Amino acid sequence: MRVTMGRLDELDLTQQIGKGDYEKRLYIAQRRLLHLRLDLGGQMGSGELGPALLVIFEGPDAGGKGGALKRIVEPLDPRHYRVSTYAKPTPDEKRHHFLWRFYRDIPGLGGMALFDRSWYGRVLVERLEGFATPEQWMRAYDEILSFERTLVLEGMILVKFWMHLSDEEQLRRFERRSSDLLKRWKLTDEDWRNRARNRDYDAAAEEMFERTDHDLAPWDIIEAEQKRFGRIRVLETLNTRIEEGMARWGHPVPPPEELAVPPSVTGQATG
Repeated sequence: MRVTMGRLDELDLTQQIGKGDYEKRLYIAQRRLLHLRLDLGGQMGSGELGPALLVIFEGPDAGGKGGALKRIVEPLDPRHYRVSTYAKPTPDEKRHHFLWRFYRDIPGLGGMALFDRSWYGRVLVERLEGFATPEQWMRAYDEILSFERTLVLEGMILVKFWMHLSDEEQLRRFERRSSDLLKRWKLTDEDWRNRARNRDYDAAAEEMFERTDHDLAPWDIIEAEQKRFGRIRVLETLNTRIEEGMARWGHPVPPPEELAVPPSVTGQATG
C-alpha cells in the first residue's frame, strides 16, 4: 500500500505534560465530564434526557485507548455507562451485515456507551487482513457515513478518537507488557504481526479519515506518545464535543463549576 502524507504526519508527538499540571487538569476535566454526564442522563439540570453519547476509540495496538477510557469512566457511576469491546466477528455475526453486531450496544437518549474498537475495523483490520473483500470494504465507507449521520440526526453525540504513537514508543510498551506478569495478557502474536504492517495501517487510517470525517462526527486524532498528554487531550476534547452536541440539539449546556482544586490533587502540603 502506498503511503502518502496525511494527518498523522502533522502530529507533534513530542508534546508532554508534567505530573502536577496533569493531576490538576485531570481533576478539572473529570469533574466537568461528570457534570455533563449527569445532565445528559437527567440526574441534574432540567431532569429531561439529553442526547445519547457514544465514544469510539481506534488506533494502533498499545496506543493508550484503554488508559484513556479508564480515565473517562473513573469519575462516573457505573450504572450510567456501558463499555463494549470488539474483536474478530464470530461465525454468527458474519451471517449478518457488518454493522449488525454494534446495534445492541448503541445507547438511547440519555445513555452513554464507549466502544474499544468499532465498525471501523471493516476498513482497517478486515481490509488489510483479507477478512472483507475489496467490494465489501470499499462499500463500507458510504455505509458507515450513512449509519453515523442517522445516529446523530436521531439524537446522539458521536465522538471518534484515534490514539496515535510512534513505532519506537509502541515497541517500548510492548516490551513492558511482555515483562509484566499481570499485563502480559494484553500482548498477543497478532499485535506483533500488526506492528510489522504499521505503514499499511497508517495508510488505511488516512483514507478512513478522509472518507469518514464529517460535520456531525469528525475525527479527533490524539497525540498519545506520552500517556499523560494523551489522556488529558481525550478528556478535554470529549467535554468540548459533548458541549457542542448539547448545543446542537437545544439541550442547555450547564455552566462550568467554579472549582478550587484540592491541594491533595497537586501534591501540595495541606498544613
